[in-house]
Amino acid sequence: MSNPFIQIVEPLDPKQPLKKFFNLNKLEDARYARLPFSIRILLEAAIRNCDEFLVKKGDVENILNWKVMQHKNVEVPFKPARVILQDFTGVPAVVDFAAMRDAVKKLGGDPEKINPICPADLVIDHSIQVDFNRQPDSLQKNQDLEFERNKERFEFLKWGSQAFKNLRIIPPGSGIIHQVNLEYLARVVMDQDGYYYPDSVVGTDSHTTMIDGLGVLGWGVGGIEAEAVMLGQPISMVLPEVVGYKLVGNPQPLVTSTDIVLTVTKHLRQVGVVGKFVEFFGPGVAQLSIADRATIANMCPEYGATAAYFPVDDISIGYLIQTGRNKEKVMCTKRYLEAVGMLRDFKNSSQDPDFTQIVELDLHTVVPCCSGPKRPQDKVAVSDMKKDFETCLGAKQGFKGFQIAPERHNSVVKFNFEGHDFELAHGSVVIAAITSCTNTSNPSVMLGAGLLAKKAVEAGLTVKPYIKTSLSPGSGVVTYYLRESGVMHYLSQLGFDVVGYGCMTCIGNSGPLPESVVEAITQGDLVAVGVLSGNRNFEGRVHPNTRANYLASPPLVIAYAIAGTVRIDFENEPLGINASGKKIFLKDIWPTRNEIQAVEHQFVIPGMFKEVYEKIETVNKAWNALDAPSDKLYTWNPKSTYIKSPPFFDGLTLALQTPKTIEDAYVLLSFGDSVTTDHISPAGNIARNSPAARYLTSRGLTPREFNSYGSRRGNDAVMARGTFANIRLVNKFIDKQGPQTIHFPSGEILDVFDAAERYKQAGHPLIVLAGKEYGAGSSRDWAAKGPFLLGVKAVLAESYERIHRSNLVGMGVIPLQYLPGEDAGTLGLTGRERYTIIIPEELKPQMNVQIKLDTGKTFHAIMRFDTDVELTYFHNGGILNYMIRKMAS
Repeated sequence: MSNPFIQIVEPLDPKQPLKKFFNLNKLEDARYARLPFSIRILLEAAIRNCDEFLVKKGDVENILNWKVMQHKNVEVPFKPARVILQDFTGVPAVVDFAAMRDAVKKLGGDPEKINPICPADLVIDHSIQVDFNRQPDSLQKNQDLEFERNKERFEFLKWGSQAFKNLRIIPPGSGIIHQVNLEYLARVVMDQDGYYYPDSVVGTDSHTTMIDGLGVLGWGVGGIEAEAVMLGQPISMVLPEVVGYKLVGNPQPLVTSTDIVLTVTKHLRQVGVVGKFVEFFGPGVAQLSIADRATIANMCPEYGATAAYFPVDDISIGYLIQTGRNKEKVMCTKRYLEAVGMLRDFKNSSQDPDFTQIVELDLHTVVPCCSGPKRPQDKVAVSDMKKDFETCLGAKQGFKGFQIAPERHNSVVKFNFEGHDFELAHGSVVIAAITSCTNTSNPSVMLGAGLLAKKAVEAGLTVKPYIKTSLSPGSGVVTYYLRESGVMHYLSQLGFDVVGYGCMTCIGNSGPLPESVVEAITQGDLVAVGVLSGNRNFEGRVHPNTRANYLASPPLVIAYAIAGTVRIDFENEPLGINASGKKIFLKDIWPTRNEIQAVEHQFVIPGMFKEVYEKIETVNKAWNALDAPSDKLYTWNPKSTYIKSPPFFDGLTLALQTPKTIEDAYVLLSFGDSVTTDHISPAGNIARNSPAARYLTSRGLTPREFNSYGSRRGNDAVMARGTFANIRLVNKFIDKQGPQTIHFPSGEILDVFDAAERYKQAGHPLIVLAGKEYGAGSSRDWAAKGPFLLGVKAVLAESYERIHRSNLVGMGVIPLQYLPGEDAGTLGLTGRERYTIIIPEELKPQMNVQIKLDTGKTFHAIMRFDTDVELTYFHNGGILNYMIRKMAS
């Protein structure tokens, strides 16, 4: 069907009549100029894709009428310009695509219909670990081990890049997905199929929002939802409220962008922005570089918003030129944005659109800070770190407490490392990592770290040799400018050698600690510390032996590594004493903003970006040498412990099955608040006594070959056993942390997987009880796939993280939510009851359903299928089943 808005199409340049765009100003609708800039992108996509089927004229009207409709829970479709994946989430997506091809063939359809329609880029960046550090050849050794461990996965991905159209794979060793997206993949304005239109993206990593700092609207979705987008389906979303975040003032000279982002994160957590867009405006935005904006946008999942958008301005245009983009295309980008009213001048308040609400931050009030010890939103001013940590030591077990008895607060354990004697205590730093997309994309903090390292070395300071130090840049460009500016040598002297290009420590790929360090921590039951420049510090994520983890700017990571402890007052206590006996304080070596900017201006130049990215797809010789099959259907290897055909589509028929009432379900686990996807489906270490370890051992593998849960996401047998396998899991049925639960029919305490298997064999359905923010954290599709495979039919929680709820829907698991004012406590639920969830024949979005207990008690909960499209997925048993039936019919 023809587009009803075709009359507003015109050429951008009369000399190029075949290059057109939808001129939104030709709508001649006064509402357009009042829309937030982020909503204008949703509107343009709806107008351009309007076909009166997937996208209707009424959807366009609803978006235009945003000021009224934002409060009415209105569903609108959105077709993003592209999809981005990393390998932890990308491997299972390609596995699903391969399995979907098999399923479509079985149902009599054409398997090659299963093919990305929407362009997709997959960046391999999550597989490398810090196995080696503080060695000149650490980078090469880690990369060699990465290929040794992941050869099967990489061969499979290479097959996928050849078998599927519209799927580009960026090889390992290139950088972190979000930095590569920012510096190379992002277009800002697309030039495709004869049309110019705004670049937009959804990604299978929650920090996809980082690209919003450049003015590309993007956010994280579940891998399952991303697969549907790749297959041409629009995202069905509730028209969001938009919080205007006004920035004013200038940052103080010693403040970094990390300090600003941690302050914004805590502030927006308090404001409450879950499920909303945040759009930044005000004169303070003009004080921030694109890297600074990207750092703030990156942390969007930590304050709970869907997107954190900085509209495109002249600084964005300058960044495109600085990063080596084609100047002619950049000028065309600017001309298009001016033509459709999407180029922003932050100093011009007459451009300020309408917002749902406005909050304000004076950048001058920001002080140096960290976040922790267990959550990214728990900001601590650096001046309060010592006192705050010591308070946490004795506080009750929780997000800000470790419950260490007062008489043990000053415990010290002596140990020997490489022939020298050392001591560890509560608060001792054992991991110091400059890692993660949050900061490594930002030249100001990376060069700040380098300049601090230079001054520290020149002052005679060192880092204790047992501390696991590492530097994993987000792209080769970072190494280039650190080397050219002369600071890399000093970073290496303090132990911060380049160990790899990938997420590494922030994702849990921190590698092993020295055995003598682990023994000392265990012997003293010490609260040892990891300090990292990342964006996530949930319990058990960074390393099993670091119970406290703090997010900090790269310069502060080095400062705490030199100090060796977080129990230090930098203002009054020296970082260290040099060989001459002189006390060196942090203020003596901290570089000023002006110092950093001078070096950045001199050494971060377009030529670096061009040189690094021109060869990004061919530079990795090990990747080039991989041999991958060329068949369009994948030949599954039954001996593989990495890649396995998943059982999701076993027995699938073209006919729909009517959803049935869930009868007499047992509760598998009962949780409190803030259970993260790291708790549900950990990405890191596979414990040697776990069900996953037992499975891998039965397949002939040794512990050295286990690799991580993240690397095994292509094998459902490992991932089902790894579900709820986090060593820091707090299950109300058990009086200690750990991945266990009670099997109620027998009364036995079992590993969660083993208990679920017992229930499954007996034909008993399962549910999970939870508190607030269930599924916070990474957009991990296995956090929904795993419970599905364990037999979990529904989750009953007080609230959900947006992406995780969507993933549950995508797998056909029912997300139930207590009615306002109710929870397990008010209803008197122990979790030992059996639950019957009445599923009516006629289902409506967000309807109330009745739950009956075997005790005779009855109550109601909200069924969190939020849109008609989500109900369609549920009737099909999940989004992938829906797509298979659609492609096979």
